[in-house]
Amino acid sequence: GSPAILGDRETGGDADDGASDFNYSENQEQKQKLAERMQGWNAKYGRGEDVGAPTYDKEISHNHIPLLTSGQEVSGELSAASPERLSMASPGVAGGKSSIRVVDPVREFGSSGLGNVAWKERVDGWKMKQEKNTVPMSTCQATSERGLGDIDASTDVLVDDSLLNDEARQPLSRKVSVPSSKINPYRMVIILRLVILCIFLHYRITNPVPNAYALWLISVICEIWFAISWILDQFPKWLPVNRETYLDRLALRYDREGEPSELAAVDIFVSTVDPLKEPPLVTANTVLSILAVDYPVDKVSCYVSDDGAAMLTFEALSETSEFARKWVPFCKKYNIEPRAPEWYFAQKIDYLKDKVQTSFVKDRRAMKREYEEFKVRINGLVAKAQKVPEEGWIMQDGTPWPGNNTRDHPGMIQVFLGQSGGLDAEGNELPRLVYVSREKRPGFQHHKKAGAMNALVRVSAVLTNGPFLLNLDCDHYINNSKAIREAMCFLMDPNLGKQVCYVQFPQRFDGIDRNDRYANRNTVFFDINLRGLDGIQGPVYVGTGCVFNRTALYGYEPPLKPKHKRAGVLSSLCGGSRKKSSKSSKKGSDKKKSGKPVDPTVPVFSLDDIEEGVEGAGFDDEKSLLMSQMSLEQRFGQSAVFVASTLMENGGVPQSATPETLLKEAIHVISCGYEDKTDWGSEIGWIYGSVTEDILTGFKMHAR
Repeated sequence: GSPAILGDRETGGDADDGASDFNYSENQEQKQKLAERMQGWNAKYGRGEDVGAPTYDKEISHNHIPLLTSGQEVSGELSAASPERLSMASPGVAGGKSSIRVVDPVREFGSSGLGNVAWKERVDGWKMKQEKNTVPMSTCQATSERGLGDIDASTDVLVDDSLLNDEARQPLSRKVSVPSSKINPYRMVIILRLVILCIFLHYRITNPVPNAYALWLISVICEIWFAISWILDQFPKWLPVNRETYLDRLALRYDREGEPSELAAVDIFVSTVDPLKEPPLVTANTVLSILAVDYPVDKVSCYVSDDGAAMLTFEALSETSEFARKWVPFCKKYNIEPRAPEWYFAQKIDYLKDKVQTSFVKDRRAMKREYEEFKVRINGLVAKAQKVPEEGWIMQDGTPWPGNNTRDHPGMIQVFLGQSGGLDAEGNELPRLVYVSREKRPGFQHHKKAGAMNALVRVSAVLTNGPFLLNLDCDHYINNSKAIREAMCFLMDPNLGKQVCYVQFPQRFDGIDRNDRYANRNTVFFDINLRGLDGIQGPVYVGTGCVFNRTALYGYEPPLKPKHKRAGVLSSLCGGSRKKSSKSSKKGSDKKKSGKPVDPTVPVFSLDDIEEGVEGAGFDDEKSLLMSQMSLEQRFGQSAVFVASTLMENGGVPQSATPETLLKEAIHVISCGYEDKTDWGSEIGWIYGSVTEDILTGFKMHAR
């Protein structure tokens, strides 16, 4: 067990000959540091086998071992993993000090009883290969390149797969409570104010004013109401929480390099109405930031809803799609932030920081010139649209624009980018970009923004059917290209993702007074109130910047939780379960009697109200199948393609469907009479009947 001393080797043995060829050049202090590091690594991650049983059938990763901790990759470069540098840590008591000795595998493994035969064969094989090699292995770099890989080719691995798999199985997010040193003083102030308020109200009630009794009574009622509203306002601030995501674990689980990405598809909605009030250049920047997100391009689809049927919006989107062919590869090549060109070029920062490519300055200057020309073209379209021709707008092919009458026009869909929409400047595929304007006819209620969003839900379900949806206002660009991945850390978590209804992102504002906390920045609302609501059940839906689970918008019940687990609540999310009706309970008891196990991780689709007389999830005969189909169409509308998409939990469209068929069906689902006698607006999608349809929709989801 003593460290080897130079000149104190036995001579004449094969193992000694092999040892002389290994060229040990490290001193004892370096060995001890490496041994301590490996002991700490073993204590943290486990060895998966007996520590005290030395074996070299499974070598650890050499050269570079990334440690994925708290969302950061910590590069710990270990020196070459030559046999001398490997160490064994004797098992010790937790919390105590354990002795560490450095093992010379050539000396001790060559002795009898320690696998000398296998080790001798490896050394002999290594010596034979060494004779054929003309490059000496006298440096650490050469050793790390060949090292133990030449001893046994089957063990030449760069990363310990078991370590990565263990890391990938960890939760994708965690809840971080606010430190008690910060929140407890505020809680004490709340309690103190509550006590003072109770004393004040007691005094006011017990001391009426005889000469002005009516005025006293009104003032006391008002004071009690203000007190109640203040108490209700303090509930969200009592238990604020933060959320932390692990993008590295998400990549290890769903998006490993060199393998097909398993990340879920996302359909992104952008809504606009009047291009004269909502500048097309602002909408274009929002669309460009979406197309350049750090997410697999085949998993992203952007749908722009033009509820004003303006030809200006259509032409601006056409120009945006052409500029995106140059802008998107530039963003991804140099990893710039933010990816909305107007705000990127307006930054007053050192844009050369952390940029090592020599071509960056040249490409940035050229891209800025391209963007200035793009702005000139967009502004030219806006100037042209100021004066409407008497005969209406004419398209480039000479046909009248279908949306000349904004209150009476057919539905319009145009796919600008995607699989058949061309490639970018570097020959890579771009995300899908679709223009949508729903049909409008006199005599039909269109429900403003809520109706437009529901039309986008149906169109996207027919064309792409991503399992998750992100909606943005036309003036809200994505300032973090990894935002969708952040949301997937909640929505795709294998343990809690099924129970997540939506993920609400806070809003950030540019070009406003940073000292105004309430009116412009809304710091109190987004950074305090929403964090507090997150600690209770989840934040409210604020109308934009929200990633939805598509099945939640369809009005399905959340999945049942196992009885042995305590009901928990995610942050940034909204979910939960409610008590079933007696009919649901009866049906559930019938399922138990039939002996069919129910997987609690699979969403429970509450089809009681649309599957009258149908037993379980299967269909006994064609009549039952027809009844279910008719019930689904009564609920979702007269579209077999859309109804079929609602039953696909993981999204996607049938491979047998042609683009022409899907576009024809998409036009049908945005017709003005499609929602008649259905549950759209009452139980499905954005809820109608309120000016603040976003708040009402969020409350409806919370109630489920």
